Amino acid sequence: MKKSVFAILNNRQQAETVVERLKSVGFYPNDISMLFSDTSGSKDFAIEHETKAPEGATTGGTTGFVAGGILGWLAGIGTLAIPGLGPFIAAGPIMAALSGAAVGTALGGIVGALVGMGMPEFEARRYESKIKEGNILVSVHTEDSGGVDRATAVLRECNAQDISTASEAAVPEEHPERKQ
Repeated sequence: MKKSVFAILNNRQQAETVVERLKSVGFYPNDISMLFSDTSGSKDFAIEHETKAPEGATTGGTTGFVAGGILGWLAGIGTLAIPGLGPFIAAGPIMAALSGAAVGTALGGIVGALVGMGMPEFEARRYESKIKEGNILVSVHTEDSGGVDRATAVLRECNAQDISTASEAAVPEEHPERKQ
């Protein structure tokens, strides 16, 4: 069963340290998600990436992102403008969750995406609040308990806050005999 380990980071330097350590213990770019407020007015942003978000689910498109930094190693980086919340930078599987149906659910936005990734709603709301305050959400996706242990150890070593684990929601495979 797929699991995710979630945590809150205080700043970009801590985020870069966490990504570097996760990379060193065997995680790949598609295993790691980050979500934080977009401060693209800063000169820290320099590479453009386009989202593949369906129109209407989010309003956003391009932004720059950390030229030469370790965060640039993450997959699927782009900006999202979440209605009622503002612009965010997302990378990894959380980008797809925010770009897809989760934004249109009754919970909507960040909470809907996190619940869709298997997190209990009360924790999702707590994480959303922390992100709005300027913190960074990191999640590490793995298919085995060894991965959960490695990710949790890295997050603890890097002084991450609010570390939790959730089972990811499984998407049922379509059976060939049901296709018409």
